[in-house]
Order: sequence, then C-alpha cells, then structure tokens
Amino acid sequence: MAGLIAWSSCALAAPAAPAKAAIDADLIEVSIPQLHALYDHHTYTVRQVVDWYLARIARYNPIYHPVEQVFADEARALADRQDAAGGPTASHGALWGVPIVIKANTSIAGKITTDGWEGYTVPGHELVAPRDATVVARLKAAGAIIIGHTNMPDFADADTNRSSSFGRTGNAYDVRFSPGGSSGGTVTAVTSNLAMLGNGTDTGNSIRMPAGTSALVGVFPTRGLVSIAGIAPLDWLLDNTGPIARNVTDAAIALGVMAGEDPLDPVTKGSAQRAQGAPYTAYLKADALKGKRFGVPAFILQGLGIPFHGIPAIVPEGAAQKAAANAAIPLDPRTRAAFMKAIDDLRAAGATVVVDDSVLPASFAYDAVRIATYPYVREGTDLFLANFGPAQYHSSGEYERVMGAPLGAAIIGTQPNNSEFLAGDVKIRQRLVETDPDANANLWDPLAKVMKTYLDTMERLHLDGYVYPAIQMPPVDETMPQNGGLSDGPHSATSWVNMLGVPAVVVPGGFYDSGLPFGLEIAGRPFHDGDLLGYAFAFEQATHHRHPPVLVEQGLLPDAH
Repeated sequence: MAGLIAWSSCALAAPAAPAKAAIDADLIEVSIPQLHALYDHHTYTVRQVVDWYLARIARYNPIYHPVEQVFADEARALADRQDAAGGPTASHGALWGVPIVIKANTSIAGKITTDGWEGYTVPGHELVAPRDATVVARLKAAGAIIIGHTNMPDFADADTNRSSSFGRTGNAYDVRFSPGGSSGGTVTAVTSNLAMLGNGTDTGNSIRMPAGTSALVGVFPTRGLVSIAGIAPLDWLLDNTGPIARNVTDAAIALGVMAGEDPLDPVTKGSAQRAQGAPYTAYLKADALKGKRFGVPAFILQGLGIPFHGIPAIVPEGAAQKAAANAAIPLDPRTRAAFMKAIDDLRAAGATVVVDDSVLPASFAYDAVRIATYPYVREGTDLFLANFGPAQYHSSGEYERVMGAPLGAAIIGTQPNNSEFLAGDVKIRQRLVETDPDANANLWDPLAKVMKTYLDTMERLHLDGYVYPAIQMPPVDETMPQNGGLSDGPHSATSWVNMLGVPAVVVPGGFYDSGLPFGLEIAGRPFHDGDLLGYAFAFEQATHHRHPPVLVEQGLLPDAH
C-alpha cells in the first residue's frame, strides 16, 4: 500500500549538535515546564530540540508508522525564528518551542487533510486545507511547532489504526499489538517520544481508548469547551477534540491553549461563562482525591452495549434492543482485575469508590441507545467541506461530481448497518437537525433524559465523578485473529460520554502481565474540566504508573502496513 509521506530536507544549517547521551537523557519524557527550563538555561536551542524529535521520527516511523506527513522544513524554520526571537519562555506562548503532532483529520493550512482516506489524496484532487482548524491556529499562536500529521483509520471510523492513505500504526509497547483508534497515530507518536503532545479527536472513544492502550493522558473536554471547526467529521454531533500527552500537567497546559469560543462552532457559544477557566494547572493538586466520591457505572461492568450513533425513534424497540445486544462488549477478566487494582489506588489516595448496581444501571444504557445522531451525519460533512474543503469541492455532492464516486459511506449516512433496519424495511434518511421534525424524538428528548439520570445519580450518591476502564479488554494482537477474523481493534463501552458531551480523562492505570498498559477513565460534571484534571493529576502523582516503551528498530511483522 502506497503511503502518503512528505519529508522535506533541512533548508538551514543546524547548530552544533549537543552530546547525544545528554540530550537523550534530558528530552526523553520531558514535560513542558522542564523543556522551558532547559531553554531558559540555554541548555538547548529550539532548533536542537526539533532536530532531536525529527531524528527519532526518522528512526522509528518506518517500524511503528504513527506519522503520515512530516513537516521537517517548516518545523526547523520556525525553530530558527523562535531562537532568533530570544528572551525567556515566559514572555512567549504557553507552548513556545514545544514540538507537537496533529491528527490527520485536523486541518493545517496548505497541508492535505487525509482523514486517513485515500480518496482525499488522489493526485490533483487532494483535500488541501485552505486554512487552519481553530485548534491548530490556537496551538500555533501559543508557540507550538507542528512536526507532523498523524495516521488514523479512514474517517476515524475504527477502533484500530489502519488507514487506506498510509497503512497500519503499531502499539509502541509491542508493535504487533493495536494502539487503538482512531487517534492511534497520535498516541504512538507521543508515547514513543516522537513528539511532546498532540491532539486527538473522539466520536465514540477515539482519544480515550487509544490513550488507555499506551499509558498516556487523554482528555475529552466538555463538548463546547474546545472548537471542532476545521476537523473532518465522522459524526459532528458526537465529535470532540482534546490533548493527548504523557502527563497531566502537559495536558492541562494544552487544554488551556485549545479551549475557547469560536463563531465557526456554535456549540462553544457561552462556554467561557460556564466553564472552569484556564490555567488548568491551577487545579493540579496532589491531594485532589482526598474526600472525593466516585461511582462505577454498573452497565460497563455488565458489558451492556450502546450502538455507535444510537438508534433513531422510527426503529421499533425490539430492533433497537437487538442492535444494543449486538453492540455488547464483555469486560475481559484481565481488565476487571486491573480496574480493581486501580480502585485500590484511588482509595489509597483518599477517595471513596461506590460499586453498586444502582450506579448508572442497565436502564441508563437502554435509554442512551435511543440518542440517535446518524440521520444528521451528512450535514456535518457538508458543513466541514463548505468551510475547509479545497477549491474543487465544498460539499459531498460536489465531491461526487468532481471525482465520479461518492465520499465514504461513514460520513454521508449510507452505511447499511446504520441506515437500514429490519432487513431494509426501515430506512434512515439524511436530514438537517435544525429542521427535522423528528429531531426531538431522535436526539434532544432522549439526550435530556439520559443527562438527567447522569446528574441525578451524582446528586443522590454525592459523587464527584465516575470511574471505569477506558477499554473493555487489553490491547489486541493484530497478528492473530480476533473473533474469528482480522482484528478490528480493542473496544470500549464509552460512547455514552460523547452522547452526553460530559468531560472525561484517561490516565495511566497500571500494566497488564503482558507489559501492555491499562487506562483508567474518569468522567465528571459538564464544564468542570479543571476538577477532573485535578483528580487525574492526584492519581498520577500517587501511582506514577507510566513508563516509556522500549522501542525496536526492526519490525516484528513482515509488512508493517
């Protein structure tokens, strides 16, 4: 499979290289505050740091394949400009001189937004972004240096990380295993120290599940805190974006940069008044878990299913329940054991954890099944292309006329498993959510009901949040069949977070006997993102579970694609 990779050579002479052993020791697992201290003490230039990360990409990308496009020339040129500007880092942006990666569905001006799909890379018809996504513009304004676009599955529509535009990304802790999807490229790059942090996107688990496979911190902000404008949608009513980092401090700094209202994303309107504001580092206290109470959602332990996109009101209850049964994801005994150890860690840090069948029981999952967004996915795609499409096409219809073939079924609402029920007798037509007379029955009424249950349970049991495994199983070996066929990745039971738009964060929760990571997820109250990061920080500081992977330089698979 041909890969789309752009690697440009250095246009400017690099400064004298520091001793390799010293810079390796200083930069492996470096945090943003530590890096800024190195800059302020003139230990390294920004250019030297950028060159170090680019060298690691050159060394390990052929094995793990996390980075689809490498922007070496631009990164080095910006590093040189930052070095020339001089001055203490405090006088610049919060991410000054920080090398980051951006997921391939997130627009970077002048670069191809592949969205993981070969159809956006057809020569002469590429989806070249006319401008930056809002979060990219904010990251750049804060001084971040974008060194690459990371691989992802086509349209972000998978729990593993295989794309038609670039191939397969492997897990950094064992390349044979899945890093999860759809932000698997970002997590493998960040956990491997090929970048300091990156953005992920999350429609059903796609920041949190891969962060859990790779001992990272993944933040799903309250929907509306961070703009999704300029991100190629999978389901715009469920999509979100947030930071992926190796530690909570870096994630908090990045979230503060990314957050903010945006006229291109109406959901963000009024968020500044509702949200706990930046700097989110102010919430990071080592004792933040003391006296806090968390509930364990019973339906997750039971492995009950909530179909992705939900089931529209027109579908009879019996068919909806069958779809829910087909979406069930049993909790693996190894994951249950790892989760129980994480509960012990929470309790040791001063928290109370309530495990009871009344905490978000089966009825919660069955109600969430009816939050249906699939009838409106094409609208999100057309809105994205209208604002961030290339000159040749600004809608799904224009793409089809130009290319002679439609966009992928996942993003225009024509997937049979989501658009047809009862052997095709019930067909789900694409509509505009603003004018659909069924929008209340499909979406807004069940959403309000499920949100009420979520918040009422917190009030009744005096909970500060919910805790549960980020994934229902350990990362899967992609050299072996899963359920009798090609592995389709590890799976989670967390799409209800997207349906509600409540904040959630994944933090390293330990390791399985295999050496692969386990991730603990914590969900909280809407717009209490600072509190949630505080809980994650206290857990991180109490446990120090994360350790970096030991990378290999020879692939363990005959074909890494």
